[in-house]
Amino acid sequence: MNKTWIVMVLAAFLSYSAADAAEQPNIIFIMADDLGWQDVGYMGAEFFETPNIDRLAGQGMTFTAAYSGGPNCAPTRACLMSGTYTPRHQIYTPGGKSKGNPAYMRLLVPAKSRMNKALEKRAEAQFRISNSLDPHVVCIPEVLGPAGYRTARLGKWHLGTDTQGFELSSADGKGGPNGSFYGNVDVAEQLTDRALKFIEDNRDGPFFLYLTHWDVHVPHRARKNVVKRYQAKLDKLPETQRQNYNPVYASMIEAVDLSVGRVVAKVDELGIAENTLIVFTSDNGGLPSVSQLEPLRGSKGSLFEAGVRVPACVRWTGVIDPQSTCDTPVTSVDFLPTFAKLAGGKLPTRQPVDGVDISPLLFGKKIADRSIFWHFPLYLRGRGLTIDVPGGKTYSWRGFPSTSLRRGEWKLIEFHEDDSVRLYNLNDDPAERTNLAATMPDRVARLRAELNEWQAATNAPVPTEANPTCILDAANTVEKQPES
Repeated sequence: MNKTWIVMVLAAFLSYSAADAAEQPNIIFIMADDLGWQDVGYMGAEFFETPNIDRLAGQGMTFTAAYSGGPNCAPTRACLMSGTYTPRHQIYTPGGKSKGNPAYMRLLVPAKSRMNKALEKRAEAQFRISNSLDPHVVCIPEVLGPAGYRTARLGKWHLGTDTQGFELSSADGKGGPNGSFYGNVDVAEQLTDRALKFIEDNRDGPFFLYLTHWDVHVPHRARKNVVKRYQAKLDKLPETQRQNYNPVYASMIEAVDLSVGRVVAKVDELGIAENTLIVFTSDNGGLPSVSQLEPLRGSKGSLFEAGVRVPACVRWTGVIDPQSTCDTPVTSVDFLPTFAKLAGGKLPTRQPVDGVDISPLLFGKKIADRSIFWHFPLYLRGRGLTIDVPGGKTYSWRGFPSTSLRRGEWKLIEFHEDDSVRLYNLNDDPAERTNLAATMPDRVARLRAELNEWQAATNAPVPTEANPTCILDAANTVEKQPES
């Protein structure tokens, strides 16, 4: 009697485990580097050719309000892997320091080019910034691995020497986990070759593949025959329609697109499409010199929309409705809890998880209203906020100390230099040209209180000490991109 009961219980357990395992989807996450929001066909690109990405989007769901966790590469990747916002993992920019002329920085923050070593040491003491992810932080592969997943990272990592639980980790698809392959015209193909082998080897699943391309990051280089084709295409356009189209950049986008096409084709060939979730996105906004940013404001490095809004689409055959669209804001920190839910994995207990499970969105359902946050306490040189500087010249920052949130259609940005705020209605004004802060003080007060509460909860470093070597005066605050 007891033996029979034990056998029945064991059979039921094994049956449940097998059914549970069968429901675990393979997860493929493909990320481009510096690909702008509108640099793919399904988002309106006219010169760039992305038929495979467009097909992927058409076979699944596109997100119109997808955001990167940071305005540049390293913080976004840390947000993605850890499920936590930037103040928790303390990664804000590669190198961990401001880039630009310290004489034009009103606040004392770490700066790469500061020559005064004593002052730089004082700046570094203001708050902690990391250049790599703490190995103790639990990341996606460390959540999925114990749930039975095989895991691989192929491509750019940018989070330090620790591979955070990936079984296979290769920077170029051939060698070890480390190395830099910017401008390598063959690396996209190499990464894809290795990705296809990983998919083949683990076709019985479940597996998690993180395919993270070096393209389309500078230096802009591509195969000459492809560049020649796009140059011919550009030459046929009237001068008035050429904008900032760059044949080399277009060729790099094509390299990423071909990779996406090969991965999707392999999934379909193996007959695992109905049990495979494929995600495509970018790590931040594009560069103004080559990316099609308008009408959005800003660029890579900025907390304005063009710096953090990214293309994103997902496909899960038979689960996600084809040609569906989601307007709900989502961000990088959401993927860890989402993948954990789909895989039956356990959320980390070593660190808070700031993201939310967005899997209901994939099934056409809703999630609870919440705010999305960004924090950047440093400066980044580049096209953006332009100021007058001594000598009758101008200087421009694309990134500057600020904190931001989006809740529903509302976005608030807090600038730390002068403790000012800007309020935008993104439904009516996605270009962020009309600052509503002065006309909506009650809404500003509510959103700013939430923002400040979040800063306190995450220990977000807010620089307050004036830079003693700053040569700007009160008159040097004129913005050359006025709001209408």
